[in-house]
Amino acid sequence: MNYQTTVSLKDEENLKSKKKDRKVYNHKPTPAFIGASWSALLIGMVAYCIGLWNANMELNEKGYYFTILLFGLFSVISVQKAVRDKLENIQVTEMYYGISWFTSIAAIVLLTIGLWNADLELSEKGFYAMSFTLSLFSAIAVQKNTRDVAYINNELDTKEDDD
Repeated sequence: MNYQTTVSLKDEENLKSKKKDRKVYNHKPTPAFIGASWSALLIGMVAYCIGLWNANMELNEKGYYFTILLFGLFSVISVQKAVRDKLENIQVTEMYYGISWFTSIAAIVLLTIGLWNADLELSEKGFYAMSFTLSLFSAIAVQKNTRDVAYINNELDTKEDDD
């Protein structure tokens, strides 16, 4: 026997509609944080490149260190994208995810090996390591901010369309 009343049926419908409502993450990164992230990225990259430009090393060495910077930046952005895609339930293959992590670690290891074996002053080695690290970290922050703003704008547009 079915003893449900119309009141309990309405409660079930309300419960179902509440489950359909998605909570919108609406905490956009502040303009100050976005600006700081971009500034850190530019400062790190420009400092690294100025250091290379003024370095007393062969052109092929300069090319190696510049390539490591570009490789590292691309790799960490790729990792951040893959991690974020997984969080947003966007399909990411495990191969791509693994390769992204591998290349990020490889860029750091290659820079470490290059600096370890370089005929540079310890202060120069530290300069390259720190500007490289600043660049990688800030690239992740810039990518995260970009995704956060795009995600929130998309969610707000979707919510307005539903209303």
